[in-house]
Amino acid sequence: MRLPNRHSLLWQLVGVLALLCMLVISLQADLSKRLKDATALLSEPAKQSHIAYARQAETAWRERGMQGVDEFLRSLRKQERVWAAVVDEHQQSLSSQPLDEHERRKLDFVRPLHWTVGRPNGWPTFYVPFSDDKARLVMELPHRFNPREHLRVWEVLLQWVLPAGLALLLGFLLYRVLIAPVVTLRRQAAALSSGNLSARAGPQVARRRDELGDLGRTFDHMAERLENTLALQRRLMRDLSHELRTPLSRLRVTGEREPDMDAMRQRLEREVQSMDRLIGDTLELVWLDTERPALALEPVELDQLWEVLSGDASFESGWPIERLRCDLPPDCRVMGNLNSLAQALENILRNAIRHSPQHGAVTFTGVSKGAYWYVWIEDQGPGVAPDKLEQIFQPFTRLNAARPGGSGFGLGLSIARSVVQLQGGEIWAENTDSGLRINLKLQMYKM
Repeated sequence: MRLPNRHSLLWQLVGVLALLCMLVISLQADLSKRLKDATALLSEPAKQSHIAYARQAETAWRERGMQGVDEFLRSLRKQERVWAAVVDEHQQSLSSQPLDEHERRKLDFVRPLHWTVGRPNGWPTFYVPFSDDKARLVMELPHRFNPREHLRVWEVLLQWVLPAGLALLLGFLLYRVLIAPVVTLRRQAAALSSGNLSARAGPQVARRRDELGDLGRTFDHMAERLENTLALQRRLMRDLSHELRTPLSRLRVTGEREPDMDAMRQRLEREVQSMDRLIGDTLELVWLDTERPALALEPVELDQLWEVLSGDASFESGWPIERLRCDLPPDCRVMGNLNSLAQALENILRNAIRHSPQHGAVTFTGVSKGAYWYVWIEDQGPGVAPDKLEQIFQPFTRLNAARPGGSGFGLGLSIARSVVQLQGGEIWAENTDSGLRINLKLQMYKM
């Protein structure tokens, strides 16, 4: 199994999930430590309250002795509902009530106010010495001063609410990263299905380098092909209907005015052949554009192919074969479909002969560059206006036809471009000092 490339959504999702896990772990560890430190010590009000109680106990002892201590302890226990005692430096009670064994054991675990409160499940006992350090107040921590009173709430927030919040944040980010482009594609697909052929995914989706970017570019390519195909079909229908009117009109006039049956039959044959060729070329162009067939490629020797094509063209046009020159190197072999490539070269050759002067010449030559052969057919005609060089490859384009069909139907170069592109090649036109040059870029055949 081959792993996806580094821009794949897989790695983005893995990265986001890993980041979420590390963020949750690090935040929980840091916040847990901070929470533990914040709840381990008494607050300042709690310390001041203990010191105040110690001062009251010391005053009661000094002024009223044991009876004052008893009254103080009763008041303290009633107010705070905790155990408390006042003892001397020998751990003996200064009240009238002696300490029992359990209370004496408690005195072994008392701590000063600046110490921590101890274990989470325990309940601490603090002491505050009198001013003479010979006695001290010992009391349990009042519940109202418990620094861990809301610890459970903080633990729930830390262990549940924080991960849930980060997960929601992750979900929002994933929505922006993953779902938003899908919503855009769905909206544009709906627009395309409703007839808006200009609908595109847009650069925001197409420039992504992950699977969603591939999907966006594929959608844009599909929409562009659909728009171009429908535009071509509409244009072909419009132009074809226009082109068919002319021979049909001539046939109607011939039927009305031609008294000679032989002449009428000859005219009928010419017009039917012209319409048949027009319809055949149009259907072929539509088939090439819509079906985009996978043409079988084979080695083709262009010099031998030119010899056959130039012989046929010489016979049809009456041009001497010497005026159809071939200056290709002897090793010029390309990978192409023989029949389609022959059709493309024949269309270009006929077009060159049609637009060359009476004693002109057509030359076929080329050079090899890298993995391609760059070949061209050059005539000695008047050339084409620079702004029309691309237009001549459009269907039914005739720049100087005296009448429709008189110089062809303007489909030859369109068919030539289609078949050359289907073989992985390119075709374009340029003007030279001598005339018009049609260039072809074809894959080189390597032994």
